[in-house]
Amino acid sequence: MTDHDDFEREAQPGLPEPLPAGESVVWQGSPTWHSLARRAFHCYKVAAYFLLLSLWFVAEGVHDGVATGQLMHTLGVLGCLAAFSIGLLALIAWASAREAIYTITQKRVVMRFGVALRLSLNVPFRIIDAVAVKRHADGSGDIAFQLGTDDRVSYLVLWPHARPWRIRRPELTLRCVPDVERVAQLISRQLGAAEQPAAALSMSARAVAT
Repeated sequence: MTDHDDFEREAQPGLPEPLPAGESVVWQGSPTWHSLARRAFHCYKVAAYFLLLSLWFVAEGVHDGVATGQLMHTLGVLGCLAAFSIGLLALIAWASAREAIYTITQKRVVMRFGVALRLSLNVPFRIIDAVAVKRHADGSGDIAFQLGTDDRVSYLVLWPHARPWRIRRPELTLRCVPDVERVAQLISRQLGAAEQPAAALSMSARAVAT
């Protein structure tokens, strides 16, 4: 891990320092925020939970003879709680997607993410053992990297840019990238063509200026 000044500017968006001579960006992108909201922050599941809870309250109220006014008040409270919860999750998903930039060069993957504390992960192709691709119905998808190194980054630090439920051995993941098929093919070509110099996972962090 290398230290950076809290107010240091990025060399270019998504990259904490300039790339070496002869290395250039071949792809750069960010998560699709609405896909991230659905699949990482589970907004749809939260909405379904509040809908089922509302139906249960109505059924119980009708069975017990509760006054219509009281039922409407309860449904109004649940509706406000649902709107606040889903809105907050969607806002966090939007901010997470907005601040995340995934970069692929001829030699590495660079992940920049974080809302309050901006983190940058440099992942040389040399330490990538395997790549897993998960495709979603909307054309977006996840690309997870299994690393052949003892270096580890906490699952909580990575989340939501980590493969779900791989907690003991977290896998860095490009979450909800648009046109995942094209990006996966590009990564495959770069992995096959890249020279593999000795390298290690490195990470830098800096506060986001407000």
